[in-house]
Amino acid sequence: MSAVVTLPEPSVTPPPTATGPRTWKWTREQYYGLGEQGFFQGKRVELIHGEIVEMSPIGWRHRLATGLVSEALARIFATGFYVDVQQPITVPGVAAGSEPQPDVAVISGDRRDYADHPTTAALVVEVADSSLAFDIGEKASLYASAGIADYWVIDLVHNRLYIFRDPRPDPAQRFGHGYFHMSLNGPADRVSPLAAPTASILVSDLLP
Repeated sequence: MSAVVTLPEPSVTPPPTATGPRTWKWTREQYYGLGEQGFFQGKRVELIHGEIVEMSPIGWRHRLATGLVSEALARIFATGFYVDVQQPITVPGVAAGSEPQPDVAVISGDRRDYADHPTTAALVVEVADSSLAFDIGEKASLYASAGIADYWVIDLVHNRLYIFRDPRPDPAQRFGHGYFHMSLNGPADRVSPLAAPTASILVSDLLP
């Protein structure tokens, strides 16, 4: 059966200007101000290039993988580093603020060395299910722009590990940077963090 759709008459309203609608960019200070006023109560949010992004609720496999990763990295980086779980990193060098909250981050030094959120990490790990495209795309560009040399993504959909390395300027990427080396690792593969090259981690030990 075919259907006939009647289109509305052409609008006589003048076309929009070339600039079009503008999106509001939030600064880091405004973002924290909204949080203090309770705007994000009960929600998981990140500030990405001035945009407030709501994250998906954490499912059990996501939580389990985050715990496995953080425990494995805490054993490897027992001295000279500390391991953060779902805490902010402030990304410098962009006009609009960015404060992602990676699932796991290995930070150089001691927690008491810092007066504010760290601006880089020795290793960042994201655990991805529905967010996989975002984590290996825009998030990778964002972390590359922060000069993070070692970025891992646990792919819960396909039970594998992405490793991104060698961040460089790349105008084709959203945040002007990208990683020029990427490897895919299956459960039977062993991997080593750049900051702990003698360590060896079985990928299956990081998977739920």
